[in-house]
Amino acid sequence: MRQRSRTVMLLLVATPILAACPAPEEPPPVDPDLPGPPAPPPDMALPDTTGEAVWEYLQAADYPQWRLWPGTTALEGGTEPHGVLLNTHLNETALAGLARPDTPLPDGSIIVKESYDADTTLVDITVMYVVDGYNPRHADLFWARYAPDGQVELEGRVAMCQDCHQTAPRHYLMTHVEPRPPEP
Repeated sequence: MRQRSRTVMLLLVATPILAACPAPEEPPPVDPDLPGPPAPPPDMALPDTTGEAVWEYLQAADYPQWRLWPGTTALEGGTEPHGVLLNTHLNETALAGLARPDTPLPDGSIIVKESYDADTTLVDITVMYVVDGYNPRHADLFWARYAPDGQVELEGRVAMCQDCHQTAPRHYLMTHVEPRPPEP
């Protein structure tokens, strides 16, 4: 958590400096040839379906180092109900699951969406976590939303998440960038 506070403070200090620099025409793309972060250690079991356990797992797995959603960059433009700016991180299981567009994400897939407002202040963090048998009517998804400090705001079979995401064209995956596998 201290690292997140330092990162936010660095952004607050650097923003006025960067504002004086000319903006690039397009943000640089994520290099698909760069390896993703290492997988969590084999002895690190996936969390149970409580907001607290999922948060502890995400911190131990250092989720901000996971790959961003393929085709996006850091602080990508977002839409409601999520932030104006987003970082969408995927664990290796979810990333591999994108390669199979005709099937739901596999058990153990975790997608973490950091939502920011226009001045890059972190607003909240939402999570989709696939747990085999947890929620069969809704793609076995466990949902959670956290305050920036990790306080659980919503968890479980969250009706507003289920209701919105069940309308997705592809197995509860909703994003302005078409879900696709990472480039080889």
